[in-house]
Amino acid sequence: MEQLFEHTSIRRLYFTLAMPVVLSMAVTLIYNMVDTFFVAQTQNPALVAGVSQGAPVFTLLIAIGDIFGLGGSSVISRLFGEQRIQEGRNVSGYSFYAALACGVIVTALMLIFKTPVLHLLGVSQSTWKYADQYYTVMAWGAAFIVFGLAPTNIMRTEGLAVESMKASMTGTVINIILNPIFIFTFGLGAAGSALATVASNIIGDLLMIYYLKIKSQKLTISIKETKISWDLKRQIYTIGIPASITNVMATIAMALTNRYLISYGPDSVAAMGIALKVSMIINMIFIGFAFGAQPLIGYVYGAKDQRRFQAALRFDLLVVCGFALVMTVVMFLLAPMIITWFMKDPTVVREGAVMVRWLVSSSTLAGLVLVFTTVFQSMGKAVPALLLSIARQGVIFAVAIIILAYFFGYQGIIAAQAVADLLTALLAIGLFAHYRPRF
Repeated sequence: MEQLFEHTSIRRLYFTLAMPVVLSMAVTLIYNMVDTFFVAQTQNPALVAGVSQGAPVFTLLIAIGDIFGLGGSSVISRLFGEQRIQEGRNVSGYSFYAALACGVIVTALMLIFKTPVLHLLGVSQSTWKYADQYYTVMAWGAAFIVFGLAPTNIMRTEGLAVESMKASMTGTVINIILNPIFIFTFGLGAAGSALATVASNIIGDLLMIYYLKIKSQKLTISIKETKISWDLKRQIYTIGIPASITNVMATIAMALTNRYLISYGPDSVAAMGIALKVSMIINMIFIGFAFGAQPLIGYVYGAKDQRRFQAALRFDLLVVCGFALVMTVVMFLLAPMIITWFMKDPTVVREGAVMVRWLVSSSTLAGLVLVFTTVFQSMGKAVPALLLSIARQGVIFAVAIIILAYFFGYQGIIAAQAVADLLTALLAIGLFAHYRPRF
């Protein structure tokens, strides 16, 4: 492990760690596209809108899992860089079991507060049936989804990125296979889409546990090795919670956008649901690069290697922002054609194409924000990580959509994310100028 992190070139190490994550994200992206495709093949805008309104629930579960996955991996990477191996091992055990316990609690809360949550998501009378079906199945599977985020991220701290990728990709491929079976063959509709997601997460979880048992030398799934100091717990949560807030804010942004768009009809909500999935073509890939680089940045920061830290950051920015820029141009050109792959409704196609172009127009800025956010997480800098986490799709986005919707109506709603990305990118640059490490 020391040979890999300390002596391999930054370029080679970056892609060694990041490419399995990117490939995993690419398969997840394919699943999201296929999932949306199968749901859209019902040609029922109310069903598509209902699933879109329920989709923030899945994002919320990922956010909760990230508390332990991203928080735990950040702490473990730095501990390994400082050669505190046993403490890092115990942090992994704690993170796994804490994630599982949290997932069980979340299931209970989601079922108890189902009705008020669906109202909060902006579900209307025409879409209630479908959103309710999707939500209920996701609630019962919450523990498996939350738990899976811990090993997915923590395995990479020991260089087991390929094994993490294999487990994630296997689950995703199974998801793709089960989707049409549950939705159409079994006639489960929105519930079938959610059930396929839950089932595939269970299989992915089991595979990750298997790889940890046979491949890992420094991580553990033993409940006997979960005792860690209060200071290490604090570090997990002070990094993990801001990291998870990024996804919580994404959930809020999706729900807020749907609430504003529902007044323009289910077609607009359906179009935005498809457009968001299409924009993920860019987002999921650069998320893979940025998250894949976290163990590298955390390790060199813990080892106080200024030269390799700066080289890793520069290369991370180059890859993420360069990819986002190229894909923005491609998506601008192909937006109408891509929307027609999902639905043929002329209104959905017309509105969806415009929405895609607005969403991808600021992808390069979103990539820059993500790089600095993950760097702050890797450094253990909770304050700037928290500020960026609550800004892009949280506070700044909320202010942007309220103001733009008031002055520009429909056009302001779909332009809100691009404006928020610009303002958050300026904030990210300013925060890094203040918090950058001075070894």
